[in-house]
Amino acid sequence: MLEIYERLGTEKKGPIYATVTLNHEQRDRGRLRLTSTDGEEVRVFLERGTALQVGEYLKSHCGKIVKVEGAVEPVTEARCDDWHTFARACYHLGNRHVKLQVGERWLRITPDHVLEEMLELLELTVVHTDAVFVPENGAYFKGLGGHSLGHDHGHSHGHSHNHDHDHDHEHNHNHEHAHSHAKSHGNRHGHHHEH
Repeated sequence: MLEIYERLGTEKKGPIYATVTLNHEQRDRGRLRLTSTDGEEVRVFLERGTALQVGEYLKSHCGKIVKVEGAVEPVTEARCDDWHTFARACYHLGNRHVKLQVGERWLRITPDHVLEEMLELLELTVVHTDAVFVPENGAYFKGLGGHSLGHDHGHSHGHSHNHDHDHDHEHNHNHEHAHSHAKSHGNRHGHHHEH
């Protein structure tokens, strides 16, 4: 049995000992018990929250390299000829937080008759097929290279970000605000604030 605790990224780091074929839901999990394509039992113990990528390499506790492949699974595929229609479809699916694979004027989702009907109303051609489903990672996905689209400043730029401000003067501002709460309370309140 192979026990896997380490991710190596998508660049090959040595000879491949085994391959595991996983659907998109399995690739989302950090703990797995499965069988390699050669029939060997494999247990995966990885940090949760970052999906495995198709083509990613893993390292077992004994140093053997295991490659992750994507399993063919039922998907709904929708296509169109123009980018505006395609953008609208992606927008509406994104608003519903749907797992979505995006190609060039085509997209894939897991089968869902309500979403399929919506895509048809948006004038996309919708078909059921079997394919490897590789949904987009979230907007702030860190990936294996350590970079994200998010706002993370856990690294050094070689210069200081000291934002301390020393104020030894007084702020005396007189502000008068009238706030209307007529809709919620049925009356008006005038407030006087001293700073």
